[in-house]
Amino acid sequence: MNAERPNGRGTGDEVADLARRAGQLAGWAARTGFALGRKLPGVETAERTVRQVEHQLLSELRRRLDEVDDPYHAALTAASAMNRPAVPGKVEATVTLVPARDNHAEPLRAAMAELLNHSIGFGRERAREYFYAIILRQLTPDEARILSALSDGSPFPAVDVVERTGLGGNGRVALRNASTVGKAAGVSLPDQVPGYVTRLIGLGLVDLDEEVPSLETQYEILLTDETVREAEKHVKRAKFVRRTIHISRLGAQFWQACDPSMA
Repeated sequence: MNAERPNGRGTGDEVADLARRAGQLAGWAARTGFALGRKLPGVETAERTVRQVEHQLLSELRRRLDEVDDPYHAALTAASAMNRPAVPGKVEATVTLVPARDNHAEPLRAAMAELLNHSIGFGRERAREYFYAIILRQLTPDEARILSALSDGSPFPAVDVVERTGLGGNGRVALRNASTVGKAAGVSLPDQVPGYVTRLIGLGLVDLDEEVPSLETQYEILLTDETVREAEKHVKRAKFVRRTIHISRLGAQFWQACDPSMA
């Protein structure tokens, strides 16, 4: 899986290089508030160019990561090779799979065997790189921007829009984890920020915490957000549950390993 390319550069080096270049664009745009300067002459055109390059880099990075150290990808490839008729005179690499059932390879079992084999040969650092690579593969460009905006440890306001019950409690949740962090990061899809934040929390990269009174102004701004206002229309009596989000311990470690400015 880690074979060298003909030009001498390893696939892992190429992936790392792509990650640095993609992360550098996302991190730079988030830190400088690039999207906020659209009114300046020429900035809108420049921003489109940055986003196009960023998209190309991240697409290529995702393709490379799909090919590197992916046990399921390896299992499927091997299963496909086993089920293809042999070509006379052509020598192909053989991969040992778990026993097949009814002459059909079982890629899920083979993928698990691949992971178990990795666990034997991996040291601490290699296991950490593999773990971070798996996380990186799951991030969208907008989520990378949000993580970059959170990377300095600053908290951002977050609110849930819930339906108030007759006893003053919380009922149905109409919107979860809306936040101003999307605008600060300059994301491409502002209406998807609640989903981005929820995914980042699910990945363990972001923590949800209690309301911070010093962010009162930002909470007020967040309540005027179009996504929040739209969710408010879908409940009879809206209640806003205030929280904050900040980068988690895992998120900080992950960012330190991937931070393009540290390359």
